[in-house]
Amino acid sequence: MPLPSFGQALAFWFRLGWISFGGPAGQIALMHAELVERRRWIGEQRFLHALNYCMLLPGPEAQQLATYIGWLLHRTRGGIAAGVLFVLPSLAILIGLSWIYMRFGQLPLVAGLFHGIKPAVTALVLQAAQRIGTRTLRNRWLAAIAAASFAAIFLLQVPFPAIVVGAALAGAWGGRILPQAFAPGATKADAAAGNRGGAAAIDDGAPPPPHAAFSPARFARVLGVGVLLWAGAMALLVLAQGRHGLLAQMAWFFSKAALVTFGGAYAVLPYVAQAAVEQQHWLSASQMIDGLALGETTPGPLIMVLAFVGFVGGWLQPVFGPGAALSSGIAAALVVTAFTFLPSFVFILAGAPLVEATHGRLGFTAPLTAVTAAVVGVVLNLALYFAAHVLWPLGPGGRFDAGAALIMVAASVALVRYRVGVAPLLAVCALAGLALGVAGVQ
Repeated sequence: MPLPSFGQALAFWFRLGWISFGGPAGQIALMHAELVERRRWIGEQRFLHALNYCMLLPGPEAQQLATYIGWLLHRTRGGIAAGVLFVLPSLAILIGLSWIYMRFGQLPLVAGLFHGIKPAVTALVLQAAQRIGTRTLRNRWLAAIAAASFAAIFLLQVPFPAIVVGAALAGAWGGRILPQAFAPGATKADAAAGNRGGAAAIDDGAPPPPHAAFSPARFARVLGVGVLLWAGAMALLVLAQGRHGLLAQMAWFFSKAALVTFGGAYAVLPYVAQAAVEQQHWLSASQMIDGLALGETTPGPLIMVLAFVGFVGGWLQPVFGPGAALSSGIAAALVVTAFTFLPSFVFILAGAPLVEATHGRLGFTAPLTAVTAAVVGVVLNLALYFAAHVLWPLGPGGRFDAGAALIMVAASVALVRYRVGVAPLLAVCALAGLALGVAGVQ
């Protein structure tokens, strides 16, 4: 089968950006069905190989997978097009929803809907901890790392980056003395169907395209361009508003966040909660839960919830003046999105050939296996953090919200026992919250 033209690929990536609901698992399954089974652009094992790379990197794995396959098909321009088009529709929708939330969120109707959505989101985070744990904690050593990470962040308030470094060191040490315990496990797509319908455009047995071979010069060039783009954008923000300006502070913070997002959006949210909520006060814990709910209902990577954090921070602290809340929110959302995703493009465009060369080497994968185990404890802490703010909205010692507790339990049962989809779950819980509000039950 011949390679698709660049125009055909652009049309596909544009469409994918608008229909990629279901979080990373659903997005990966959709790409597998379209690219491997239906269109036959890439072979089954090459798809799984690319997925393995992306799961070893920080950042949104589904967006990185799209970038990788776009790069494999059409070089650098293909990777950039695929990655950007995967994000843009979600960004546009989320900015619109964020404006509605900030403009009308205090109305009784909207407040009632979010009263039901918040406990549902808490149930989703609990399910995420269970799902990641089931996949990752294959032995008592990895379970011990997860428990230690939970204790570190819950009891000692250890910063998330320090937990990542500690887990990586533990994995490097464990990979030497207990190699089987830290060997990488199966990927999410291991159970996917095999190749169908003849040879793919880039088939499993075909040699890699010439541009996929690792070159130190190309690696240095792409890395240099990425660093220059980051430094240039950061310099402009500092010149415009100073080092302590809101946009510069957001750019710096979310650049760091992008480098520690092993495990996806749920893993980085505790880090954001520590800094954006507790330290910088860009938004409240309640608003952050609402933002996660909005992120769950839009296409694209769930990590786009960070754009909501930026929008709310810009709205509440308008950088363009008191009457410019909307433009300030949009500017902050764009800055957060750019600085969150730039590292992902650099990781793929510069590092994919290098990662391929190191794939399967335990010395490389064991630290990342340990980091993924630590993420389980961090996500469990996030679930408890959300639950505390949902069930006791007025703080410790305040009134217990029995209605929210009822919705959270029902949502958890629906997710685990009946495998209800995210969109219908949030819709039903929103209506339940509105009904409880009308009935005066809290």
